[in-house]
Amino acid sequence: MTDDTIRKAQKEAGYQLLSTEEVYRNPWTAMREDKIIHPSGKEGLYGIVERGMFAVILPQHKNGDVSLVQQFRYPVGKRLWEFPMGMWETRDDATPEEVALGELREETGLRAGELIHAGTLYQGAGYSTQKGHVFLARNLERGASEREATEADMTVHDFPLAEFESMIARGDITCMVTIAAFAQIRARGLI
Repeated sequence: MTDDTIRKAQKEAGYQLLSTEEVYRNPWTAMREDKIIHPSGKEGLYGIVERGMFAVILPQHKNGDVSLVQQFRYPVGKRLWEFPMGMWETRDDATPEEVALGELREETGLRAGELIHAGTLYQGAGYSTQKGHVFLARNLERGASEREATEADMTVHDFPLAEFESMIARGDITCMVTIAAFAQIRARGLI
């Protein structure tokens, strides 16, 4: 959605924008504050995190195993199990498919012969504009990873699908994007 489309939808929903101000920006994230009047007439403030499009990929091998990455997530102080995912802050013109294939190769070294778009999701629509594209990657070939310096501690592990699902049930996987992506892929009967 473009900013104009979003502003139009907000207005049609009864929100009045009083002012907007960018309060922070770095190469990956911007933050703005919108002062508004809610449809109820009450004044309010929205802190909105603006981030670019991302892709999340479930890599499934011919034997049914799935690949996960594990890395330390600084904001929560924990190593998390996740599907490969990411965004390209330097390439606004990249397609979701390009980002998916690139992130898969970069983080895991896997090259996908087949990439299936399984849906979209928002990562925190109550505070962020970031939209993600969910992919299932098949016909995989292993190669060398091309990790960024910030991903140096990342490791890749293959798990049988049943073990991956048990990891979710036990609470070993807590990444909401990974769980939501799996739910979309499963609900569409792709796995």
